[in-house]
Amino acid sequence: MLVFVVETITGGGALGAELPASLIAEGALMRDTLIGDLEDLPGVRVITTHDARFPAPPRGTSTALRLGDDPRSIWRLMAQEADCCWPIAPESGGLLEGLVREFRAHCRRVVAPEAETIALCASKSRTARALAAAGVNVVPTGALDALPEGTDGPFVVKPDDGAGGFGLRLLDHRPTPPLPAGHVVQPFIEGEAASLTLLCQSGRTHVLTANRQHIARENGTLRFTGVTVGAFPVDDALRAFAESISAALPGLHGLVGVDYIATVQGSVAIEVNPRLTTSYAGLRRALAVNPLAFMAEFIRDGVVPDLPHLPPALPVEVLL
Repeated sequence: MLVFVVETITGGGALGAELPASLIAEGALMRDTLIGDLEDLPGVRVITTHDARFPAPPRGTSTALRLGDDPRSIWRLMAQEADCCWPIAPESGGLLEGLVREFRAHCRRVVAPEAETIALCASKSRTARALAAAGVNVVPTGALDALPEGTDGPFVVKPDDGAGGFGLRLLDHRPTPPLPAGHVVQPFIEGEAASLTLLCQSGRTHVLTANRQHIARENGTLRFTGVTVGAFPVDDALRAFAESISAALPGLHGLVGVDYIATVQGSVAIEVNPRLTTSYAGLRRALAVNPLAFMAEFIRDGVVPDLPHLPPALPVEVLL
């Protein structure tokens, strides 16, 4: 089976643009881990692309892209050649949604949520409304005038259409109107920053790990610096929380992430990442098994298999 993996940051999606080193490192980490896990499956071969300014992945067959190349055209051709496509891209700006729609027009199997669900998850406010309407405990997210009067700070201001935690500001006081264009506000919830790594398909959900997120506060900003994969035990409450999110967003498919706050009152959802996240880089070591062994049927047939009983995950640090 030939699988086409594309991680857009390192794969040539920003030819000629200056990119933060953190984005390059994070993208390469997810790409290289995924390709290695795929090629460790019997009969699987991976093709990909890489920006010629950066090293090629250590495994798989990679085509170097240079200034003047048309990445989308090359990716479409590779999607036509492959039996399966696995895109890794930010959901912001419609990038992941657009890739998924293109790939599904050319390839039988694409490991990604439904395009409509990706578009919904790209909006923090739409995601919050969808989760709240389904009874999920979620951080209120929206316009400044939607904040109840008297709500105490601090507050988080962030792009509504954003990914990766970029553009977040932490304010001790109620924001002064107007918010920057395209931004939303959330009350800052005290608790432990955490995430779930889920395997989803048509409402069926497996919680693979519950992870601690490392968030640095610097000069009024919040910055993601890494994650401890498998930091928390997966109990019935977390499983029920994950299942309620999957039921609210039935178009979630494949490996996805959920950011949440662990509070003494329970889990509070922040956002849903409809794609592979940095936590994937520690998943195999945390579970002591190749997680794509669970995905072989999904990659081939689109069916999530029954998972074997897994021992508790061992905590694994992934630092950026």
